[in-house]
Amino acid sequence: MEPALKILPDVSGEIAGRSLEEWNAAYVKVENYFHALRIRNKPLLGQLVLRVLERAQRRAPAEPKRSATEIAAEEMDRIVTDWFGEVLQTSPIGSEQTLSTRGRLALLLADMPGKWQDQFLRPGPWPQEFVEAMRESFFRAGPDFQLAKMTPRPLDLGPFTTLTNFSKLPYVRMALAWAFFALLLIAVFWLTHGGFERVKSWFE
Repeated sequence: MEPALKILPDVSGEIAGRSLEEWNAAYVKVENYFHALRIRNKPLLGQLVLRVLERAQRRAPAEPKRSATEIAAEEMDRIVTDWFGEVLQTSPIGSEQTLSTRGRLALLLADMPGKWQDQFLRPGPWPQEFVEAMRESFFRAGPDFQLAKMTPRPLDLGPFTTLTNFSKLPYVRMALAWAFFALLLIAVFWLTHGGFERVKSWFE
C-alpha cells in the first residue's frame, strides 16, 4: 500500500497524523465497499481505493478527532454519489442518501459490473448505451424507493399478558400466574376425582 500512495509516511511513521494501521483499516473498508458493487478488476479496484484514500489523507490533518476509516468512508460515498449525479444528470444536493442508494441499485440492474466495469467512476463522456442503461435502471429503482427501517415491537403474549398485568415486578407476575394456573389444575383434578361428591355430601 505505502509505495503507491502519493502522501508518504513522515519521520514518525504516520500518514496525515494517522498510523499505518489506521490507513490499512480504511483501505480494507473501501475495498470491501467496491467489492460489494462487484468491482473485480484488480488494477481498477486498486486505483479506485487509492483515489479515495488520497482524498481522505488530504482531509485528515484538519480533523484529528476522526478515524481514518470514518473519513475515507465519507469520501468514498461522496465520490460515488457525485459520479451518480453526473451520469444520471441528477443533482446530489439535498438528496445524497436517495441518490446513493438508487444509484447503487441502478448499477446492478444495468449490469455495470458485467458490461461496463471500466466506466465506473470514470469521468465522461461515457458510452451512450451505458448512460441509457443506467438512467433506465435508476427510474426502475424509484422514484418511490425508500429505505425501510425496522423497529422492535413488544412481544404480544395474548391472554397470558393480561393475566400478569396487575404487578410491576415481572418475576412476581410470572410466579403468581403459574401459581393460579397450578391451583386451577388441582381444583379440576379434585372435582373430577370424587371431590364433587364429597362437597355434595356435606349439604345432605
